[in-house]
Amino acid sequence: MNKPSTKNIAIIGAGAAGLMAAITSAKTGAKIHLYEQNNKPAKKILASGNGRCNISNTKVSSLDYAGLNPNFSSFCLQNFTFTQLQKLCKEIGLFLNILDDGRAYPLSNEAKSVALAFENAAKSAGVQIFNEHHISSITKKDKKFYLHTSLNTSQAYDKVLICTGSEAAPQLGGCESGYDLAISLGHSVIPRYPSLVQLHINSKLPEKMSGAKQEAEVSLYINSKKEQTVKGDILFTKYGISGFAILDISQMASEALLNYQAVDIGLDLLPKIDRQALSSQLQTSCKNLPNYTIESILSGLLPSKISRQLLEDAKINNSTLAKDIHTKMSKKIVSKIKDWRFEISDTHGFKHAEVSGGGINTDEVNDKTMQSTLCEGLYFAGEVLDIVGRRGGFNFAFAFASAYTAAHSMTK
Repeated sequence: MNKPSTKNIAIIGAGAAGLMAAITSAKTGAKIHLYEQNNKPAKKILASGNGRCNISNTKVSSLDYAGLNPNFSSFCLQNFTFTQLQKLCKEIGLFLNILDDGRAYPLSNEAKSVALAFENAAKSAGVQIFNEHHISSITKKDKKFYLHTSLNTSQAYDKVLICTGSEAAPQLGGCESGYDLAISLGHSVIPRYPSLVQLHINSKLPEKMSGAKQEAEVSLYINSKKEQTVKGDILFTKYGISGFAILDISQMASEALLNYQAVDIGLDLLPKIDRQALSSQLQTSCKNLPNYTIESILSGLLPSKISRQLLEDAKINNSTLAKDIHTKMSKKIVSKIKDWRFEISDTHGFKHAEVSGGGINTDEVNDKTMQSTLCEGLYFAGEVLDIVGRRGGFNFAFAFASAYTAAHSMTK
């Protein structure tokens, strides 16, 4: 039987990673202080998944992540699998519903269930949670870490885990403090960018289509080279474009914008119909309905807001009669429907992003322990690191796995 840990540990940030690390560490007998700058833990958990919380995914691997070294995530994901997470959740009274695509949600379908289960489990394990405690600085002296708070208090610890998340969603407490603390202790930070975020389009057309939704295939072009293609819903907005398909390409798009690269998207608005079939269908409709306007013809294929602006962009009057649509015009319409190009000018920013890319340089962190290679006794977990997952519960999966790995290392 393992001897109880006598370690005195501080965990900064009471989100998914912080709560997991606190519960896991406290089980060893270590004294755990969990610091949270908000008035309560798990605010981002409560807001995630539209209030449902997509807590993880059964099909997770390092291929689901981006960063300078995405393979950094590999060991911890194998060290703490979905099966282990599901077992822990059951132990703390949280039951999961697993969808066919691998996404996992609380059986209650409420994010509140996740937040309460983890907070109660931490308290039950003896974790002391200090809400509204912002850690303003950390100093190290004689193998001890001294945490200084905004309340002018100071406390000494053997080990410190920074899992403060990112500046995504500042209205929920997202901030840069974890990066600042890491830098003060010798670490470097890879430039951050919003991820899982809506995109701005350099055109007034989206504003005229605001509110229009469509299932589409979206291709991402960086410096004119196709880099990614995804299928899903898109939603035109006043500033540009949103929807699950857009969130899925936003990580790569946002990183490219950060690096001043040209970013464009191509929209296939009818991915289930190939070009030849669409061209034939359009010609048949125009032949059979010669006195219909081209806008009326397209209304059988696309939402009216979209078809109207598509015709405008193709420089075809929407009142043109079907009998007057010649071959060249027909080709232009088909081309727009199957590959409508838009220049991306920006993202919708950290305020609207679910997560952040970039973060603490993983070259300076041991992937087997999550301990700093520059400052012994300092650990990192979750989104504060330069690892960002795709949509579908993958960011929570990494937060839990990296926190679990850090907790076991800290308490040895």
